[in-house]
Amino acid sequence: MAEINIPGATGDKPGVRRSRKLSTKVDLTPMVDLGFLLITFFIFTTTMSDPRVTDLIMPKDSKDSMNVGLSNALTVIPLKDNKVFYYHGELGDALTNNTYGITNYSVREGLGEIVRNKQAALDRVKPGNRKELLLMIKPTPESNYENLVNVLDEVLINGVKRYAIMDISPYEQELAVNKSSKN
Repeated sequence: MAEINIPGATGDKPGVRRSRKLSTKVDLTPMVDLGFLLITFFIFTTTMSDPRVTDLIMPKDSKDSMNVGLSNALTVIPLKDNKVFYYHGELGDALTNNTYGITNYSVREGLGEIVRNKQAALDRVKPGNRKELLLMIKPTPESNYENLVNVLDEVLINGVKRYAIMDISPYEQELAVNKSSKN
């Protein structure tokens, strides 16, 4: 607690009173204790930021195949060095019609732009048809987890409702690697 020391009156002459000088020392130990109690209270009562997660719903394994309209399909193959190989529809048709390419994850000319162009093309055919876009993601063994997360980010940003993470065929992998090494 705070204490105030009052020295006794002493003087050289009898009957002469000297003014008392009070000590101004204040013990701040209880204030430090109170400060630590408040800091501890606020640390334990604050809400830590909740991590944001993306739900990844995987279908059950089945032997059934799903027919997809080729005009609604966009296949994305994440490669190493932050490159992305993409093609529209079926691979053979995309190679003959030159509807494939190599891009990256940049904001303006990257994968997001490809997805938005595909959605706009589907809307030109029939308004509201953009929700029919099926994005097939086929990561290569050389791509890393960050590449897959970047593709899934573009899925969320552009509002793609239907997408699938699939295994890549050896032919697609060889073709994508060859095309990316030329660029």
